Amino acid sequence: MDSSRFTLPDLPGVALTLRRSARARRFSLRVSRLDGQVVLTLPTRAPLAEALAFAQGHGEWLRRTLAAMPALRRPAFGATLPVEGEERRIEPGAVRAPRLEPGRLIVPPGEDRLATRLEAFLRHCARLRLQAATERHAEVLGRPFRRITLRDTRSRWGSCAADGSLSYSWRLIMAPPAVLDYVAAHEVAHLAQMNHSPAFWAEVARLMPDYAPHRAWLKREGGALQAIRFRD
Repeated sequence: MDSSRFTLPDLPGVALTLRRSARARRFSLRVSRLDGQVVLTLPTRAPLAEALAFAQGHGEWLRRTLAAMPALRRPAFGATLPVEGEERRIEPGAVRAPRLEPGRLIVPPGEDRLATRLEAFLRHCARLRLQAATERHAEVLGRPFRRITLRDTRSRWGSCAADGSLSYSWRLIMAPPAVLDYVAAHEVAHLAQMNHSPAFWAEVARLMPDYAPHRAWLKREGGALQAIRFRD
Protein backbone atom coordinates (compact mmCIF):
# COMPACT_ATOMS: atom_id res chain seq x y z
CA MET A 1 0.00 0.00 0.00
CA ASP A 2 1.43 3.37 -1.07
CA SER A 3 0.62 6.62 0.76
CA SER A 4 1.22 10.37 0.40
CA ARG A 5 -0.11 13.58 1.97
CA PHE A 6 -2.07 16.47 0.46
CA THR A 7 -4.22 19.42 1.51
CA LEU A 8 -7.53 20.56 0.03
CA PRO A 9 -8.14 24.19 -1.06
CA ASP A 10 -11.20 24.52 1.19
CA LEU A 11 -9.48 22.82 4.14
CA PRO A 12 -5.91 24.18 4.15
CA GLY A 13 -5.25 23.21 7.75
CA VAL A 14 -6.21 19.56 7.27
CA ALA A 15 -3.60 17.02 6.17
CA LEU A 16 -5.12 14.42 3.88
CA THR A 17 -3.32 11.08 3.65
CA LEU A 18 -3.87 9.28 0.34
CA ARG A 19 -3.40 5.53 0.33
CA ARG A 20 -3.46 3.45 -2.82
CA SER A 21 -4.60 -0.10 -2.21
CA ALA A 22 -4.80 -3.06 -4.58
CA ARG A 23 -7.82 -4.25 -2.60
CA ALA A 24 -9.77 -0.98 -2.89
CA ARG A 25 -12.57 -0.97 -5.48
CA ARG A 26 -13.77 2.59 -4.90
CA PHE A 27 -12.82 5.79 -3.08
CA SER A 28 -13.35 5.83 0.68
CA LEU A 29 -12.80 8.66 3.13
CA ARG A 30 -12.20 8.01 6.83
CA VAL A 31 -11.43 10.18 9.87
CA SER A 32 -9.73 8.33 12.71
CA ARG A 33 -11.72 8.57 15.93
CA LEU A 34 -8.45 8.25 17.85
CA ASP A 35 -6.35 11.10 16.46
CA GLY A 36 -8.38 12.84 13.73
CA GLN A 37 -6.18 11.63 10.87
CA VAL A 38 -7.98 11.96 7.53
CA VAL A 39 -7.33 9.05 5.15
CA LEU A 40 -8.53 8.78 1.56
CA THR A 41 -8.16 5.27 0.15
CA LEU A 42 -8.25 4.77 -3.61
CA PRO A 43 -7.69 1.93 -6.08
CA THR A 44 -4.13 1.52 -7.32
CA ARG A 45 -4.77 2.91 -10.80
CA ALA A 46 -7.36 5.55 -9.92
CA PRO A 47 -6.48 9.09 -11.14
CA LEU A 48 -5.22 11.36 -8.38
CA ALA A 49 -7.36 14.27 -9.60
CA GLU A 50 -10.54 12.19 -9.24
CA ALA A 51 -9.55 11.14 -5.72
CA LEU A 52 -8.95 14.73 -4.64
CA ALA A 53 -12.24 15.81 -6.23
CA PHE A 54 -14.01 13.07 -4.27
CA ALA A 55 -12.52 14.38 -1.01
CA GLN A 56 -13.33 17.96 -1.97
CA GLY A 57 -16.94 16.95 -2.54
CA HIS A 58 -17.07 15.68 1.04
CA GLY A 59 -15.59 18.88 2.47
CA GLU A 60 -18.65 19.75 4.56
CA TRP A 61 -18.75 16.26 6.04
CA LEU A 62 -15.06 16.57 6.90
CA ARG A 63 -15.66 19.92 8.62
CA ARG A 64 -18.48 18.54 10.74
CA THR A 65 -16.59 15.37 11.62
CA LEU A 66 -13.39 17.17 12.57
CA ALA A 67 -15.32 19.78 14.57
CA ALA A 68 -16.79 16.96 16.65
CA MET A 69 -13.34 15.59 17.53
CA PRO A 70 -12.14 16.14 21.12
CA ALA A 71 -10.16 19.34 21.64
CA LEU A 72 -6.42 19.00 22.16
CA ARG A 73 -5.25 19.22 25.77
CA ARG A 74 -1.76 19.87 27.07
CA PRO A 75 -0.70 19.25 30.68
CA ALA A 76 -0.21 22.40 32.74
CA PHE A 77 -0.16 23.28 36.42
CA GLY A 78 -3.69 24.09 37.48
CA ALA A 79 -5.22 21.98 34.71
CA THR A 80 -6.56 18.47 35.18
CA LEU A 81 -5.38 15.14 33.80
CA PRO A 82 -7.27 11.84 33.89
CA VAL A 83 -5.50 9.06 35.78
CA GLU A 84 -7.32 5.76 36.27
CA GLY A 85 -10.49 7.41 35.04
CA GLU A 86 -10.43 10.29 37.53
CA GLU A 87 -9.68 13.88 36.55
CA ARG A 88 -6.91 15.08 38.87
CA ARG A 89 -5.69 18.63 39.28
CA ILE A 90 -1.98 19.00 38.47
CA GLU A 91 -0.25 20.85 41.31
CA PRO A 92 3.42 21.63 42.06
CA GLY A 93 4.72 20.26 45.33
CA ALA A 94 7.82 19.36 47.33
CA VAL A 95 8.11 15.86 45.85
CA ARG A 96 10.92 14.16 43.97
CA ALA A 97 8.56 12.35 41.59
CA PRO A 98 4.88 12.68 40.65
CA ARG A 99 2.51 11.43 43.34
CA LEU A 100 -1.19 10.61 43.18
CA GLU A 101 -3.53 11.93 45.85
CA PRO A 102 -7.35 12.03 45.89
CA GLY A 103 -8.32 14.47 43.17
CA ARG A 104 -4.74 15.71 42.77
CA LEU A 105 -1.53 14.86 40.98
CA ILE A 106 1.45 16.38 42.76
CA VAL A 107 4.47 17.02 40.53
CA PRO A 108 7.88 18.60 41.20
CA PRO A 109 7.98 22.31 40.23
CA GLY A 110 9.14 23.27 36.76
CA GLU A 111 6.73 23.86 33.89
CA ASP A 112 9.45 23.10 31.33
CA ARG A 113 9.74 19.46 32.48
CA LEU A 114 6.13 18.91 33.44
CA ALA A 115 4.97 17.00 30.36
CA THR A 116 8.08 14.80 30.33
CA ARG A 117 7.67 13.93 34.00
CA LEU A 118 3.99 13.17 33.62
CA GLU A 119 4.46 10.93 30.60
CA ALA A 120 7.21 8.95 32.34
CA PHE A 121 5.02 8.60 35.44
CA LEU A 122 2.00 7.44 33.44
CA ARG A 123 4.10 4.93 31.53
CA HIS A 124 5.41 3.52 34.81
CA CYS A 125 1.91 3.20 36.29
CA ALA A 126 0.60 1.66 33.06
CA ARG A 127 3.31 -1.00 33.05
CA LEU A 128 2.53 -2.03 36.61
CA ARG A 129 -1.22 -2.26 36.01
CA LEU A 130 -0.98 -3.95 32.61
CA GLN A 131 1.65 -6.45 33.73
CA ALA A 132 -0.54 -7.49 36.66
CA ALA A 133 -3.72 -7.68 34.54
CA THR A 134 -1.98 -9.63 31.78
CA GLU A 135 -0.51 -12.16 34.22
CA ARG A 136 -3.90 -12.65 35.90
CA HIS A 137 -5.80 -13.22 32.66
CA ALA A 138 -3.08 -15.44 31.17
CA GLU A 139 -3.20 -17.66 34.25
CA VAL A 140 -6.98 -18.05 33.93
CA LEU A 141 -6.70 -18.75 30.21
CA GLY A 142 -3.88 -21.21 30.75
CA ARG A 143 -1.75 -19.68 28.01
CA PRO A 144 1.68 -18.08 28.61
CA PHE A 145 2.69 -14.78 27.04
CA ARG A 146 6.21 -13.81 26.05
CA ARG A 147 6.43 -10.18 27.14
CA ILE A 148 4.54 -6.91 27.14
CA THR A 149 5.59 -3.70 25.43
CA LEU A 150 4.17 -0.22 25.93
CA ARG A 151 3.79 2.17 23.00
CA ASP A 152 1.94 5.38 22.19
CA THR A 153 -0.14 3.87 19.42
CA ARG A 154 -2.82 5.79 17.53
CA SER A 155 -4.60 3.04 15.61
CA ARG A 156 -5.16 0.47 18.35
CA TRP A 157 -5.08 0.07 22.13
CA GLY A 158 -3.37 -3.28 22.13
CA SER A 159 -2.08 -6.09 19.93
CA CYS A 160 -0.93 -9.68 20.19
CA ALA A 161 1.87 -11.11 18.04
CA ALA A 162 2.10 -14.71 16.88
CA ASP A 163 5.02 -15.33 19.26
CA GLY A 164 2.92 -14.38 22.30
CA SER A 165 4.27 -10.85 22.68
CA LEU A 166 1.64 -8.32 23.76
CA SER A 167 1.70 -4.59 23.11
CA TYR A 168 -0.42 -1.93 24.80
CA SER A 169 -0.93 1.80 24.65
CA TRP A 170 0.35 3.35 27.87
CA ARG A 171 -2.54 5.85 27.62
CA LEU A 172 -4.80 3.13 29.02
CA ILE A 173 -3.69 4.23 32.49
CA MET A 174 -5.79 7.36 31.97
CA ALA A 175 -8.93 5.26 31.42
CA PRO A 176 -10.99 3.71 34.24
CA PRO A 177 -9.28 0.59 35.67
CA ALA A 178 -11.97 -1.73 34.29
CA VAL A 179 -11.32 -0.41 30.77
CA LEU A 180 -7.60 -1.15 31.09
CA ASP A 181 -8.50 -4.59 32.40
CA TYR A 182 -10.78 -5.20 29.41
CA VAL A 183 -7.99 -4.42 26.93
CA ALA A 184 -5.67 -6.80 28.79
CA ALA A 185 -8.35 -9.52 28.66
CA HIS A 186 -8.90 -8.82 24.94
CA GLU A 187 -5.24 -9.20 24.05
CA VAL A 188 -4.69 -12.24 26.28
CA ALA A 189 -7.69 -13.92 24.60
CA HIS A 190 -5.77 -13.65 21.33
CA LEU A 191 -3.23 -16.11 22.77
CA ALA A 192 -5.95 -18.72 22.27
CA GLN A 193 -7.74 -17.23 19.25
CA MET A 194 -5.76 -15.07 16.80
CA ASN A 195 -8.94 -13.67 15.26
CA HIS A 196 -12.18 -11.93 16.20
CA SER A 197 -14.44 -14.93 15.73
CA PRO A 198 -17.27 -15.89 18.10
CA ALA A 199 -14.80 -18.28 19.73
CA PHE A 200 -12.50 -15.34 20.46
CA TRP A 201 -15.25 -13.27 22.06
CA ALA A 202 -16.24 -16.30 24.12
CA GLU A 203 -12.70 -16.32 25.52
CA VAL A 204 -12.95 -12.60 26.31
CA ALA A 205 -16.25 -13.20 28.10
CA ARG A 206 -14.69 -16.02 30.09
CA LEU A 207 -11.93 -13.71 31.27
CA MET A 208 -14.22 -10.69 31.80
CA PRO A 209 -17.95 -11.49 31.66
CA ASP A 210 -19.02 -7.81 31.81
CA TYR A 211 -16.60 -6.54 29.16
CA ALA A 212 -19.24 -4.90 26.88
CA PRO A 213 -19.66 -1.53 28.69
CA HIS A 214 -15.89 -1.14 29.03
CA ARG A 215 -15.40 -1.82 25.33
CA ALA A 216 -18.11 0.75 24.59
CA TRP A 217 -16.44 3.32 26.89
CA LEU A 218 -13.18 2.99 24.97
CA LYS A 219 -14.91 3.46 21.63
CA ARG A 220 -16.80 6.49 22.94
CA GLU A 221 -14.12 8.20 25.05
CA GLY A 222 -10.83 6.90 23.69
CA GLY A 223 -10.40 9.84 21.34
CA ALA A 224 -10.28 12.23 24.31
CA LEU A 225 -7.32 10.31 25.74
CA GLN A 226 -5.52 10.49 22.40
CA ALA A 227 -6.16 14.26 22.28
CA ILE A 228 -3.91 14.83 25.33
CA ARG A 229 -0.52 15.93 24.02
CA PHE A 230 2.63 15.41 26.07
CA ARG A 231 5.01 16.39 23.28
CA ASP A 232 4.87 18.25 19.97
